[in-house]
Amino acid sequence: MSYITDNFDDKIVELLKSGAVGFMPSDTIYGLSCRALDQKAVEKLHKIKQRDKNKPFIVLISKISQLNKLGIIATDVAPALRYWPGKLSIICEAEKAPPWLHLGTKTMAVRQPDYPDLQDLINKVGPIISTSANYQGDKPLTTAAAAKKYFGEKLDFYIDTGKIAGESSTIIRKDNYQLKIIRQGAVKLLRKE
Repeated sequence: MSYITDNFDDKIVELLKSGAVGFMPSDTIYGLSCRALDQKAVEKLHKIKQRDKNKPFIVLISKISQLNKLGIIATDVAPALRYWPGKLSIICEAEKAPPWLHLGTKTMAVRQPDYPDLQDLINKVGPIISTSANYQGDKPLTTAAAAKKYFGEKLDFYIDTGKIAGESSTIIRKDNYQLKIIRQGAVKLLRKE
């Protein structure tokens, strides 16, 4: 039976460390999450979400030093630093990342969320995957009750902090010396190509 709570408690830490996949809030919207460096958990999340197998997930970090574990050079995130912690994800070169994270693309999006409780959780369990709470193509879910009906026992836990109807993060990519907006989201950037 899925574990249900209203905060990032010790049981959530324990579950994530043991390979759990669950529904939890971020600083933007509710997401489906697991530990990024746990290959089995990431593969399980792909199956649950019914996501394109060539589309990497966004990885959330709590501090820049965690980029090294992901095979990302810290200077690659420089364009995002003025917005971090915050609602801007940046796609980086990630050739040295574990293959289950870059999925052959040799790139990966990372973000440092502006949510102290979530940062504290990431400090305890390491970088985590965050992807919208839905099957690919559906609208993201905004409440834990809706998520329980939608996913049921496929998820190991649900964190219910009330309704969250935020906006997904903005995603950018550095292309030579230009920044390209891949997805306009919560951080409004002027140039869109």
